[in-house]
Amino acid sequence: MKNTFGTSVSVTLFGESHGSMIGAVLDGIAPGISVDESFIAKQMSLRKSVGSISTARHEADEVKIVSGVFNGKTTGTPITFIIENQDTRSRDYGELAYKARPGHADYTASVKYHGFQDFRGGGHFSGRITAGLVAAGAVAIQALASRNIIIGTHILSCAGVYDRCFEDIPTDIAKLNSLDFAVLNDSVKAEMIEKIEDAKRDGDSVGGRLETAVYGLPAGVGEPWFDTLESVLSHILFSIPAVKGVEFGDGFMLADRRGSQSNDSFRSADGRIFTETNHNGGILGGISNGMPIIIRTAVKPTPSIYQEQQTINLNTLDNTSLVIKGRHDPAIIHRARVVADSVIALTLCDQLSLRFGTDWLAQN
Repeated sequence: MKNTFGTSVSVTLFGESHGSMIGAVLDGIAPGISVDESFIAKQMSLRKSVGSISTARHEADEVKIVSGVFNGKTTGTPITFIIENQDTRSRDYGELAYKARPGHADYTASVKYHGFQDFRGGGHFSGRITAGLVAAGAVAIQALASRNIIIGTHILSCAGVYDRCFEDIPTDIAKLNSLDFAVLNDSVKAEMIEKIEDAKRDGDSVGGRLETAVYGLPAGVGEPWFDTLESVLSHILFSIPAVKGVEFGDGFMLADRRGSQSNDSFRSADGRIFTETNHNGGILGGISNGMPIIIRTAVKPTPSIYQEQQTINLNTLDNTSLVIKGRHDPAIIHRARVVADSVIALTLCDQLSLRFGTDWLAQN
């Protein structure tokens, strides 16, 4: 029953959706890294519910750092982030003590924890727990930025509406990190929001795909075989609730091409080695090649919908039906984007510390 990820730099999650608080512990991060609490607050705001396209549950998400930071710098000891739950309505989940919601972890959690799990709001399986990842990820993002490594994620698609892909990556990342609804083509925002609102009116939900770019990561990061850079990044991305697919570079499209169409030719200029194309998304043999890392993540429709669904009674095993109550998102894709940035940043801090030493992140 492990809730920790990472080897040299690790993050541990704790709490439940309707418990008194949730949070994270970031351990192994180098001493001397600047921690900007206003930046943490900004990142947390990107995860908050927004208007009609999000849940009506509105949490302040004020982050308290209770260890590991002194005079605005990391001390090298574990950093503990605490976030209080203030807007819970546990009464909405009374029926879920014995009815499993389709698409949720209610049934599997009941099997795993022998019925002792906190079912309110999804408990420890709730997307609410990602708030701790965003708080810890904000420190990781700042650490990477100090070494000129930047990360940005946009909504590549939502309910069949598509944004453009990355072009000028540094400029695109700068734009995305200034937006609350992250799309590169401004004209698709209204159409995506309309699709989300249409689903909400139908008591339904929609999913989408995220595309992330990492710019400035040096070559040589990652391991062959079992700890490839793809595998560790996939590992943490699949930890985000509702993620059902991850691909790198051109991903599954490569399966339909010839080698001549998918190989990236090497070139050299001014002492720098690069590839003319980036079909492989900046990773070869499980190791970064110095090109931008490109990752696409599939996010399924939010499983909590307001339509009658078929399920079982966990106590009697009888077939029954269920109509979900409470406050739920018709889409989480716009809120998940900052979670993707955060977990990727945490993983890269770990991988860079393993490659170059723990103190490398604090060397400017």
